[in-house]
Amino acid sequence: MTSPQTNAAPRLRLTARGRAVLTGIAAIPFVFGIAFGAVHANSAVASDSSSSATFEYVTVSAGESLWMLAERIAPDHDPRDVVAEIVDLNRLETSSVAAGERIAIPSRYEEAVR
Repeated sequence: MTSPQTNAAPRLRLTARGRAVLTGIAAIPFVFGIAFGAVHANSAVASDSSSSATFEYVTVSAGESLWMLAERIAPDHDPRDVVAEIVDLNRLETSSVAAGERIAIPSRYEEAVR
């Protein structure tokens, strides 16, 4: 008599090292999520404190560029730096502006606007 062969797959057993590796892999998304939240929570706090500040605003004239505006409000400074500050302050995507647009001026150049 021949014994029937069973084609049952062997049972998978995890060792302590295997469990530690799987736990570490499963924890990676949580670590990245916590780090991402911590980075953005700090920037949110920083933006809240600046939102209460008041700024002088200028209205862009027809044909005026940010470069011209920078030369007008800060003639003693490098216009590239002034334009970069204005773009950052106003959260502009580009340095292009349209006539009639109100632009906030960095506080250190406000005296020239008045």
